[in-house]
Amino acid sequence: MSYSLRIFFRKHKVINNPKKMLDGTIYATNHPSSFLDPLAFGEFSRPSVFFMTRSDVFIKPLKPLLSSCQMLPIYRQLDGGEEALKKNKAVFDECARLLKRKRNLLLFAEGFTDDVFIRRLKKVRKGAIRIGFESLEENNWEKEIKICAVGLNYTEPSKMRSDVLISFSDSILLNDYKKDYLENKNRTITSLTRTIEKMMQEQITHNQRADLAPFHEQIMMITRKGMNNECFDNNLSLEERWIYSKQLAKWLNNNKRDQEILNQVKSESDEYFSLLKKNNIEENLIHWKHFEKSSKNKHLFKALLLLPFAIIGFIHCAIPYFLTRKIVKKIMKRPVFWSSVKIVLGMPLIAVFNAWVIPVFYHYIYPNWGLAILYFLSIGLTGFATYMFFYHLKMYKKKSEIQNKDTQQLIEKRNQLSKRLEDFLADFNY
Repeated sequence: MSYSLRIFFRKHKVINNPKKMLDGTIYATNHPSSFLDPLAFGEFSRPSVFFMTRSDVFIKPLKPLLSSCQMLPIYRQLDGGEEALKKNKAVFDECARLLKRKRNLLLFAEGFTDDVFIRRLKKVRKGAIRIGFESLEENNWEKEIKICAVGLNYTEPSKMRSDVLISFSDSILLNDYKKDYLENKNRTITSLTRTIEKMMQEQITHNQRADLAPFHEQIMMITRKGMNNECFDNNLSLEERWIYSKQLAKWLNNNKRDQEILNQVKSESDEYFSLLKKNNIEENLIHWKHFEKSSKNKHLFKALLLLPFAIIGFIHCAIPYFLTRKIVKKIMKRPVFWSSVKIVLGMPLIAVFNAWVIPVFYHYIYPNWGLAILYFLSIGLTGFATYMFFYHLKMYKKKSEIQNKDTQQLIEKRNQLSKRLEDFLADFNY
């Protein structure tokens, strides 16, 4: 998983990464990309956690594997009514035992993932706070239990070679709220849940109005700042792009803004991007043609350099890749699950499919087990070379096509929109 995730993501960054691996902390995080979220958290952040996971994943054949991966089932009332709540009692008791031993828990506080990726935080549920206080009661308030808000920020979780930034808030010590909790449990749980919700919003790009999320993305594309996966300034760090993205969303969320002007600019932006879609042209290609000086031939040159490695990667990875894609799309009805499940299934399937490589290398190429294993481990890199080979060929083709197209109308529209956005964002500081 570590190997595949570091190939999948182009860049990763962790803000305020906790210093301790084990600290008796409940981490409450957003849930923008289904199975990819626990993988990214587990790989790139320091804390070791037990994952609170939807109970319907715990089918009998998978239970030993999931348990060994430090996953605990959480039963939702909508799945099993009162019976589900009874089962949760045993799980919460286990949580109390883990927290007592300074182990950590990770909960996806929203409870579900959007079908279409939106940079926002959905309503946070009370489970994380409730587990914390019930664990304190179980342990007679003798152990310290903390809660920390976490933000998972992707440029585009469904695409390979995207970026991820994980941001941690400061922790809250739940023991400090003992008096309030004993006086009124429900009020204290509700109040702290809302506090954690606000802290989580600070760790991510939160488009309070879902209808403005596309406009927020369009602004990032035109300005080439922020967390868009294709349109960004390479001179900006991932952290700078994250700050721009979340501050822009916060600025757009301001209800005191002149709504008429906002709607006018939004309409002009929608018109430009609709025109791009109609002409089957991407904004990053328009920017390349009219504002960048790089040659399209660099993609052809890189593809030729990668070709020998790409052939090896294709031999080893093509069959398991297409098999994984077919299985995932057949089993998973929601596209939001596809990219993460392909990582989970794809890399092990490639490894199993190529297990024959080690003995064949030893007996027929060179009798050295170390070199045989090294060659086996290089398959991930040659598979990546195959992906990059086809990526550069595709970009060369796209740039060749757009060079021959008349894009004058589009560039005029873009220049008008860029000037309009410059005026619209005049008082936006980040």
